[in-house]
Amino acid sequence: MLPITKRLKAIALLLTPILAITGQAEIGEPEKDELTFGFIKLTDMAPIAIAYENGYFEDEGLYVTIEAQANWKVLLDGVIDGQLDGAHMLAGQPLAATIGFGTKAHIITPFSMDLNGNGITVSNAVWQAMKPNIPKRADGRPVHPIKADYLKPVVESYIAEGKPFNMGMVFPVSTHNYELRYWLAAGGLHPGFYAPHKGDITGQLDADVLLSVTPPPQMPATLEAGTIYGYCVGEPWNQQAVFKGIGVPVITDYEIWKNNPEKVFGITKAFSEKYPNTTVRIVKALLRAAKWLDENNNANRMAAVEILSQSEYVGADAEVIANSMTGTFEYEKGDKREVPDFNVFFRYFATYPYYSDAVWYLSQMRRWGQIAEPQTDAWYHDVAKRVYRPDIYAQAAQALIEEGYMSPEEFPDFDNETGFRPPQDEFIDDITFDGTQPNAYLKQFPIGLKDEVL
Repeated sequence: MLPITKRLKAIALLLTPILAITGQAEIGEPEKDELTFGFIKLTDMAPIAIAYENGYFEDEGLYVTIEAQANWKVLLDGVIDGQLDGAHMLAGQPLAATIGFGTKAHIITPFSMDLNGNGITVSNAVWQAMKPNIPKRADGRPVHPIKADYLKPVVESYIAEGKPFNMGMVFPVSTHNYELRYWLAAGGLHPGFYAPHKGDITGQLDADVLLSVTPPPQMPATLEAGTIYGYCVGEPWNQQAVFKGIGVPVITDYEIWKNNPEKVFGITKAFSEKYPNTTVRIVKALLRAAKWLDENNNANRMAAVEILSQSEYVGADAEVIANSMTGTFEYEKGDKREVPDFNVFFRYFATYPYYSDAVWYLSQMRRWGQIAEPQTDAWYHDVAKRVYRPDIYAQAAQALIEEGYMSPEEFPDFDNETGFRPPQDEFIDDITFDGTQPNAYLKQFPIGLKDEVL
């Protein structure tokens, strides 16, 4: 451990305001004006669609083509090899690529795309088995949040019968993987470890529940086929299960971790350095889109739903997309509840790329063995600062304020912002996360790696 004086200096540097380091510079004309962006067919790609449809990219002198991608790996590879200039990404992808888990490449994010937006769905048969374990309200409906404690006896019965309990998530470094693991572990179910140093990247070592990858649009069909018994995915694929009558969403990620960061916009570090004006202008357009999606108490959401329902974007029925995008969420058929913050695109500083958000993802990579060896707190902070770029974000935000599109109150106080949120305690297991102390955070969990190596 560092001597106390050096530790205090390290913390002081860690908490140095963003703009004190970066300063500001006038934004010139875009160095590259014809761009291609990738996305996966999920409602949280909305800022890209809206920036395109509302003309915000063109306002910045950018002429953008938007292309749906087959899966997250294809999308990442497209950004790395230059076929895509940027993309809607899983928040874990830039971090994992930069530290070399999977494909090695230095990816950065100057813009977080949203908060919340995911759910966990189980098959009808699993739901019927869970229901007797779940407390009921006076009207007979389940008390929420529904914890994995109520799933545990169901899983144990499958194991006792010699049947593996399989669940799907969208990618090994997806929010969905970490949220599903978090929920299961909070209920006493082990979701398994990764051991890349031993050549095992299944993530199923010591697992009570076996998790595997399924692309988001294929989740409902895979559930219906009985290949998996549940999944964690973004919208509209939880609500699709309700509409098709094949499954029941049991919990949203808002109930697992209130206002959790979700997707990011990812580009290569090389792109940002070669085209700095273009990069800031991309962020400006995305910021305007995010504000439009949330402004006037979500007044524009139905217009957004109509756009997203088009085949070139999400391509699901508008009614299905609206079920979550307009401030409600349907659990068991007919049990529709108000969840006004199920999708957040701008309020609560949703778009700001907080270092602490990056640290949380890295902590979960370590918790489940994707980062094979323990690391110092300084290592987590260094990686976060290499990938998350609030300096670029602040430049875009300041320009929008000067142009009259935004007000200072809509952003963090850049003169004093450190990039670390205050400690967050609204998790389903009541464990507090402090991004400045990732190792102390990891030591609080009864299930998961701490100082050991598998």
